[in-house]
Amino acid sequence: MPLIVVPTPLGNLRDITLRALDDLRACDVVVAEDTRVARKLLSALGLPGKEILSYHEHSTEAVARRILERARNERVALTSDAGMPAISDPGSELIAAAREAGVVVEVLPGPSAAIGAAVLSGFPLRRFLFEGFPPRTSAARRSAFERAYASGITTIWYESPRRIHATLADLDRVAPGVQVFLVREYTKLHEQQLLGTPAHVAAALAQPVRGEIVLVLKASARHISAAPTSNEIDERIDAMLATGASVSAIAKSLAERGCGTRRHLYARVSERKRLRGASPGKR
Repeated sequence: MPLIVVPTPLGNLRDITLRALDDLRACDVVVAEDTRVARKLLSALGLPGKEILSYHEHSTEAVARRILERARNERVALTSDAGMPAISDPGSELIAAAREAGVVVEVLPGPSAAIGAAVLSGFPLRRFLFEGFPPRTSAARRSAFERAYASGITTIWYESPRRIHATLADLDRVAPGVQVFLVREYTKLHEQQLLGTPAHVAAALAQPVRGEIVLVLKASARHISAAPTSNEIDERIDAMLATGASVSAIAKSLAERGCGTRRHLYARVSERKRLRGASPGKR
Protein backbone atom coordinates (compact mmCIF):
# COMPACT_ATOMS: atom_id res chain seq x y z
CA MET A 1 0.00 0.00 0.00
CA PRO A 2 1.27 3.54 -0.65
CA LEU A 3 2.11 6.56 1.42
CA ILE A 4 -0.07 9.14 -0.33
CA VAL A 5 1.07 12.76 -0.19
CA VAL A 6 -2.11 14.86 -0.15
CA PRO A 7 -1.88 18.66 -0.59
CA THR A 8 -4.40 20.62 1.47
CA PRO A 9 -5.99 24.03 0.81
CA LEU A 10 -3.97 27.09 1.75
CA GLY A 11 -7.02 29.04 2.83
CA ASN A 12 -9.92 28.41 0.49
CA LEU A 13 -11.52 24.99 1.06
CA ARG A 14 -12.64 24.88 -2.56
CA ASP A 15 -8.99 24.45 -3.59
CA ILE A 16 -9.12 20.81 -2.46
CA THR A 17 -8.90 18.55 -5.51
CA LEU A 18 -11.30 15.73 -6.33
CA ARG A 19 -8.42 13.25 -6.12
CA ALA A 20 -7.43 14.58 -2.70
CA LEU A 21 -11.00 14.12 -1.47
CA ASP A 22 -11.10 10.59 -2.87
CA ASP A 23 -7.86 9.60 -1.14
CA LEU A 24 -8.79 11.24 2.17
CA ARG A 25 -12.08 9.33 2.13
CA ALA A 26 -10.39 6.05 1.25
CA CYS A 27 -7.36 6.27 3.57
CA ASP A 28 -7.14 4.32 6.80
CA VAL A 29 -5.11 6.93 8.64
CA VAL A 30 -4.08 10.58 8.16
CA VAL A 31 -0.62 11.83 9.14
CA ALA A 32 -0.41 15.51 10.04
CA GLU A 33 2.03 17.95 11.60
CA ASP A 34 -0.69 19.44 13.82
CA THR A 35 -3.51 17.01 14.55
CA ARG A 36 -5.81 19.84 15.64
CA VAL A 37 -5.48 21.57 12.26
CA ALA A 38 -6.01 18.28 10.43
CA ARG A 39 -9.10 17.42 12.48
CA LYS A 40 -10.61 20.82 11.76
CA LEU A 41 -9.92 20.44 8.03
CA LEU A 42 -11.33 16.92 7.82
CA SER A 43 -14.45 18.01 9.67
CA ALA A 44 -14.93 20.94 7.27
CA LEU A 45 -14.57 18.52 4.34
CA GLY A 46 -17.21 16.23 5.81
CA LEU A 47 -14.70 13.58 6.85
CA PRO A 48 -14.79 13.49 10.67
CA GLY A 49 -13.74 10.47 12.68
CA LYS A 50 -10.56 9.64 10.73
CA GLU A 51 -7.61 8.37 12.74
CA ILE A 52 -4.90 11.04 12.77
CA LEU A 53 -1.25 10.47 13.65
CA SER A 54 1.18 13.24 14.47
CA TYR A 55 4.48 13.65 12.62
CA HIS A 56 6.48 16.85 13.13
CA GLU A 57 10.06 18.11 13.13
CA HIS A 58 10.73 16.66 16.58
CA SER A 59 9.29 13.22 15.84
CA THR A 60 11.69 10.31 16.41
CA GLU A 61 12.79 7.68 13.92
CA ALA A 62 10.64 5.21 15.86
CA VAL A 63 7.54 7.29 15.08
CA ALA A 64 8.44 7.30 11.39
CA ARG A 65 8.98 3.54 11.41
CA ARG A 66 5.55 2.95 12.98
CA ILE A 67 3.88 5.11 10.35
CA LEU A 68 5.70 3.37 7.51
CA GLU A 69 4.87 -0.08 8.87
CA ARG A 70 1.23 0.86 8.66
CA ALA A 71 1.74 2.15 5.13
CA ARG A 72 2.84 -1.36 4.06
CA ASN A 73 -0.65 -2.71 4.73
CA GLU A 74 -2.94 0.34 4.92
CA ARG A 75 -3.60 3.52 2.96
CA VAL A 76 -1.78 6.33 4.77
CA ALA A 77 -2.37 9.96 3.73
CA LEU A 78 0.39 12.45 4.54
CA THR A 79 -0.93 16.01 4.81
CA SER A 80 0.43 19.41 5.85
CA ASP A 81 -1.15 22.25 7.79
CA ALA A 82 -1.63 24.02 4.44
CA GLY A 83 -0.44 23.40 0.89
CA MET A 84 1.96 20.81 -0.49
CA PRO A 85 3.52 18.57 2.17
CA ALA A 86 7.34 18.43 2.35
CA ILE A 87 7.95 22.02 1.18
CA SER A 88 9.55 23.66 4.24
CA ASP A 89 7.71 20.91 6.09
CA PRO A 90 8.88 17.83 8.05
CA GLY A 91 6.98 15.57 5.66
CA SER A 92 10.07 15.54 3.43
CA GLU A 93 11.90 13.43 6.02
CA LEU A 94 9.05 10.91 6.19
CA ILE A 95 9.02 10.63 2.39
CA ALA A 96 12.77 10.06 2.34
CA ALA A 97 12.40 7.39 5.03
CA ALA A 98 9.64 5.74 2.98
CA ARG A 99 11.88 5.59 -0.07
CA GLU A 100 14.68 4.05 1.96
CA ALA A 101 12.29 1.48 3.46
CA GLY A 102 10.87 0.51 0.09
CA VAL A 103 7.40 1.93 0.78
CA VAL A 104 5.61 3.16 -2.34
CA VAL A 105 5.02 6.92 -2.40
CA GLU A 106 2.36 8.74 -4.43
CA VAL A 107 2.20 12.53 -4.66
CA LEU A 108 -1.01 14.29 -5.66
CA PRO A 109 -0.73 17.68 -7.38
CA GLY A 110 -2.14 20.60 -5.47
CA PRO A 111 -1.72 24.05 -3.92
CA SER A 112 1.69 25.58 -3.21
CA ALA A 113 2.03 29.10 -1.80
CA ALA A 114 5.57 29.45 -3.21
CA ILE A 115 4.54 28.69 -6.79
CA GLY A 116 1.33 30.70 -6.55
CA ALA A 117 3.17 33.79 -5.32
CA ALA A 118 5.89 33.43 -7.95
CA VAL A 119 3.32 33.33 -10.75
CA LEU A 120 1.39 36.26 -9.24
CA SER A 121 4.56 38.37 -9.17
CA GLY A 122 4.90 38.45 -12.94
CA PHE A 123 8.68 38.13 -12.52
CA PRO A 124 10.75 36.02 -14.95
CA LEU A 125 10.36 32.32 -14.10
CA ARG A 126 12.36 30.52 -16.77
CA ARG A 127 14.64 29.83 -13.83
CA PHE A 128 13.77 30.36 -10.19
CA LEU A 129 14.97 29.22 -6.79
CA PHE A 130 12.92 28.45 -3.68
CA GLU A 131 14.98 29.45 -0.64
CA GLY A 132 12.57 28.60 2.21
CA PHE A 133 12.85 30.83 5.29
CA PRO A 134 15.68 33.40 5.47
CA PRO A 135 18.22 33.05 8.30
CA ARG A 136 17.10 34.49 11.62
CA THR A 137 20.04 36.80 12.26
CA SER A 138 20.42 40.09 10.43
CA ALA A 139 23.98 39.47 9.24
CA ALA A 140 23.14 36.02 7.89
CA ARG A 141 20.02 37.37 6.18
CA ARG A 142 22.00 40.10 4.44
CA SER A 143 24.54 37.56 3.22
CA ALA A 144 21.76 35.31 1.92
CA PHE A 145 20.12 38.20 0.09
CA GLU A 146 23.43 39.31 -1.37
CA ARG A 147 23.92 35.86 -2.86
CA ALA A 148 20.35 35.76 -4.13
CA TYR A 149 20.57 39.21 -5.70
CA ALA A 150 23.88 38.37 -7.37
CA SER A 151 22.52 35.07 -8.75
CA GLY A 152 20.51 36.81 -11.45
CA ILE A 153 17.44 34.57 -11.02
CA THR A 154 14.11 35.03 -9.29
CA THR A 155 14.12 33.74 -5.69
CA ILE A 156 11.16 32.81 -3.49
CA TRP A 157 11.17 33.01 0.30
CA TYR A 158 8.79 32.32 3.16
CA GLU A 159 8.81 34.62 6.19
CA SER A 160 6.97 34.93 9.48
CA PRO A 161 4.92 38.05 10.28
CA ARG A 162 7.14 38.66 13.33
CA ARG A 163 10.30 39.01 11.24
CA ILE A 164 9.07 40.44 7.94
CA HIS A 165 9.91 44.08 8.74
CA ALA A 166 13.45 43.17 9.84
CA THR A 167 13.81 41.03 6.72
CA LEU A 168 12.68 43.84 4.41
CA ALA A 169 15.03 46.26 6.21
CA ASP A 170 17.97 43.92 5.60
CA LEU A 171 16.98 43.52 1.96
CA ASP A 172 16.79 47.30 1.63
CA ARG A 173 20.35 47.58 2.96
CA VAL A 174 21.61 45.04 0.43
CA ALA A 175 19.67 46.12 -2.67
CA PRO A 176 17.41 49.11 -2.08
CA GLY A 177 16.29 49.25 -5.70
CA VAL A 178 15.35 45.59 -6.13
CA GLN A 179 11.74 44.82 -7.05
CA VAL A 180 10.01 42.51 -4.60
CA PHE A 181 6.54 41.01 -4.56
CA LEU A 182 4.94 40.10 -1.25
CA VAL A 183 1.73 38.15 -0.82
CA ARG A 184 0.21 37.77 2.62
CA GLU A 185 -2.57 35.31 3.44
CA TYR A 186 -2.62 33.89 -0.11
CA THR A 187 -6.13 32.59 -1.06
CA LYS A 188 -7.56 33.74 2.27
CA LEU A 189 -10.16 36.40 3.06
CA HIS A 190 -7.65 39.16 3.89
CA GLU A 191 -5.12 38.42 1.14
CA GLN A 192 -2.72 41.31 0.48
CA GLN A 193 -0.45 41.70 -2.55
CA LEU A 194 2.34 44.28 -2.64
CA LEU A 195 4.85 45.10 -5.38
CA GLY A 196 7.74 47.55 -5.17
CA THR A 197 11.05 48.20 -3.47
CA PRO A 198 11.67 46.70 -0.01
CA ALA A 199 11.00 50.08 1.63
CA HIS A 200 7.76 50.58 -0.32
CA VAL A 201 6.48 47.12 0.54
CA ALA A 202 7.36 47.53 4.22
CA ALA A 203 5.49 50.84 4.41
CA ALA A 204 2.39 49.36 2.72
CA LEU A 205 2.11 46.23 4.88
CA ALA A 206 -1.11 46.04 6.89
CA GLN A 207 -0.52 46.61 10.61
CA PRO A 208 -0.22 44.60 12.74
CA VAL A 209 1.27 42.04 10.36
CA ARG A 210 -0.56 38.72 10.56
CA GLY A 211 -0.69 35.53 8.54
CA GLU A 212 1.53 33.54 6.19
CA ILE A 213 3.90 35.52 3.96
CA VAL A 214 5.67 34.70 0.68
CA LEU A 215 8.33 37.10 -0.64
CA VAL A 216 9.56 36.99 -4.26
CA LEU A 217 12.74 38.81 -5.37
CA LYS A 218 12.94 39.76 -9.03
CA ALA A 219 15.93 38.71 -11.09
CA SER A 220 17.94 41.72 -12.21
CA ALA A 221 18.29 41.99 -15.99
CA ARG A 222 21.62 43.67 -15.33
CA HIS A 223 22.91 40.48 -13.72
CA ILE A 224 21.52 38.28 -16.48
CA SER A 225 23.12 40.41 -19.19
CA ALA A 226 26.81 41.11 -19.36
CA ALA A 227 27.91 42.51 -16.04
CA PRO A 228 30.43 45.36 -15.97
CA THR A 229 34.02 44.22 -15.77
CA SER A 230 36.18 44.87 -12.74
CA ASN A 231 38.09 47.60 -14.60
CA GLU A 232 34.84 49.25 -15.68
CA ILE A 233 33.59 49.33 -12.09
CA ASP A 234 36.86 50.89 -10.92
CA GLU A 235 36.62 53.51 -13.67
CA ARG A 236 33.09 54.40 -12.55
CA ILE A 237 34.24 54.61 -8.93
CA ASP A 238 37.16 56.88 -9.81
CA ALA A 239 34.93 59.13 -11.90
CA MET A 240 32.41 59.51 -9.06
CA LEU A 241 35.15 60.06 -6.47
CA ALA A 242 36.46 62.87 -8.65
CA THR A 243 33.09 64.64 -8.31
CA GLY A 244 33.41 64.60 -4.52
CA ALA A 245 30.62 62.06 -3.97
CA SER A 246 30.71 60.19 -0.67
CA VAL A 247 31.70 56.54 -0.39
CA SER A 248 28.19 55.64 0.76
CA ALA A 249 26.51 57.48 -2.12
CA ILE A 250 28.78 55.86 -4.69
CA ALA A 251 28.21 52.38 -3.30
CA LYS A 252 24.44 52.90 -3.33
CA SER A 253 24.44 54.27 -6.90
CA LEU A 254 26.57 51.44 -8.29
CA ALA A 255 24.51 48.78 -6.48
CA GLU A 256 21.35 50.16 -8.09
CA ARG A 257 23.09 49.90 -11.49
CA GLY A 258 23.83 46.21 -10.99
CA CYS A 259 27.54 46.50 -10.21
CA GLY A 260 27.34 44.36 -7.09
CA THR A 261 26.03 44.43 -3.56
CA ARG A 262 26.09 47.62 -1.55
CA ARG A 263 28.27 46.19 1.24
CA HIS A 264 30.95 44.88 -1.11
CA LEU A 265 30.90 48.06 -3.19
CA TYR A 266 31.30 50.18 -0.06
CA ALA A 267 34.50 48.29 0.77
CA ARG A 268 35.70 48.58 -2.82
CA VAL A 269 35.03 52.32 -3.05
CA SER A 270 36.75 52.86 0.31
CA GLU A 271 39.83 51.06 -0.98
CA ARG A 272 39.86 53.05 -4.24
CA LYS A 273 39.57 56.27 -2.25
CA ARG A 274 42.47 55.18 -0.02
CA LEU A 275 44.62 54.37 -3.05
CA ARG A 276 43.82 57.71 -4.67
CA GLY A 277 44.84 59.48 -1.46
CA ALA A 278 48.10 57.54 -1.35
CA SER A 279 48.97 58.31 -4.98
CA PRO A 280 51.81 60.88 -5.45
CA GLY A 281 49.69 62.63 -8.03
CA LYS A 282 46.92 63.19 -5.50
CA ARG A 283 48.87 65.09 -2.81
